[in-house]
Amino acid sequence: MAQELQYVKELLSTDIGVEGSKLIVKKIHDTLIAETAKRLIPRSEAAFVVGPSAIPGSSYDINLETANTLNLREVGEGGDIPLDNQAYTTINVKPVKFGVSIRITREMQEDAKWPLLERNIAVAGKRFAENENKLVITALDGAANTVAGGAAITIANITRAMQYLEDSDFEPTTLLVGNEVLNDLRNIDTFVEADKAGNTEMLDSGFKGRLYGLNVLRFSTNAAPSSTYSKYAYVFDKMESYAIVEKRPMTIERFDLPSNDMSAAAITHRIAVSVLRSSAIAKITTS
Repeated sequence: MAQELQYVKELLSTDIGVEGSKLIVKKIHDTLIAETAKRLIPRSEAAFVVGPSAIPGSSYDINLETANTLNLREVGEGGDIPLDNQAYTTINVKPVKFGVSIRITREMQEDAKWPLLERNIAVAGKRFAENENKLVITALDGAANTVAGGAAITIANITRAMQYLEDSDFEPTTLLVGNEVLNDLRNIDTFVEADKAGNTEMLDSGFKGRLYGLNVLRFSTNAAPSSTYSKYAYVFDKMESYAIVEKRPMTIERFDLPSNDMSAAAITHRIAVSVLRSSAIAKITTS
């Protein structure tokens, strides 16, 4: 009798070591739980976005006036009025193509619990959005001014970055922060203690509001060029700092491969992000 009980126990324990699991009816959740969406920089922070209809060729020229290049001079009576004129510069922006090809066999489509091709296309859309985010951050790295902070960001770091912009007559509008910098802000008591801040707006909103007139935005470190960017912050004037040039929006071309018994999609995007005025951006680094 003891041997029979031992045999039954071993039989019930053979499925991944969970006793009795072979006799339990399992229900698999029939809805796919999608991956978490990353926090991205909205296009509203760009000075402007140029679409395909405005780009007849392979690149786009942006003309900029050079600041403070036309000057007045004191003129004596009867003297010649000096000549001067405004200077201009041109930035040529050439969109780059990014793409991915997805191929799903017919067997996979027949046996899968959800539409694999459609789901992969949706995830690819996220990757393209994250790629644009990386391009924006890379452009912001071209800041003319850098504030070197310590182990944690300070109020003085933020206000110094703002002053860099104001010294060049720009208006600081946005504070873009990585995860570690946001954590530093949450631990600056001036911002979170009502008796010092005068109100609890920043505490209640979770730093989704404004700080010294700056719109505070967080970007996902996982949608940045590298994890190092978690330690960075950027103060910039969104009317003057960078532009997005898009020759081809994200385009999906679906097709079949009969000889391979597959359905497929080719997804592409032609885009570039360019700094307009580097002095309209200040980068804050922490260690």
